Amino acid sequence: MSHLRAFIAIEISQQIQQAIHKATSNLRSELGAAIRWVSPENIHLTLKFLGDISPAQVDALTQMLRAQADSVPAFDVEVGGLGSFPDVKRARVLWIGLHAPAELSVLSRGIESACARLGYESEKRGFSPHLTIGRVRQDASAADAQKIRRALEAAKVDSLGAVRVDSVYLFKSDLKRDGAVYTKLFSAPLKS
Repeated sequence: MSHLRAFIAIEISQQIQQAIHKATSNLRSELGAAIRWVSPENIHLTLKFLGDISPAQVDALTQMLRAQADSVPAFDVEVGGLGSFPDVKRARVLWIGLHAPAELSVLSRGIESACARLGYESEKRGFSPHLTIGRVRQDASAADAQKIRRALEAAKVDSLGAVRVDSVYLFKSDLKRDGAVYTKLFSAPLKS
């Protein structure tokens, strides 16, 4: 039985995905091949990366997600701003920011804690909600790094709107030559 590469995430509306794509078009043109860009339809808010799981673990994860989602009411997240991890001088990941109410942190902590009880490794870094839009290529040169830094310092992404968060999802990720393909395995609605 083969394993599934899985993660828990919140979907971003197609409207916001397209707004992100439009707001970052100059950045994508300027930085081009130095960045592996995330296709708009794959932009999402990861709550927990699980890694390789067995199909037998899906049932326990869906029960856990149902319980966690049912304890948090639906909420809105404001999308906007541009940044990078770990910082602009040593950018490895480019992201769009999120301004979220406390419910997002409650949901994230609950999922992290429940995953730890199921035997998944706890995340060492604190939860920093963001939407990954690109990753700096491993073979990027020092000149590329300077170009990326300058472009990030010059770029600005204003508010792109709000996303209604009313469900949380378990996804599987299939890595293909032209990028990852995400498939929903389970959807858990938040408390209504």
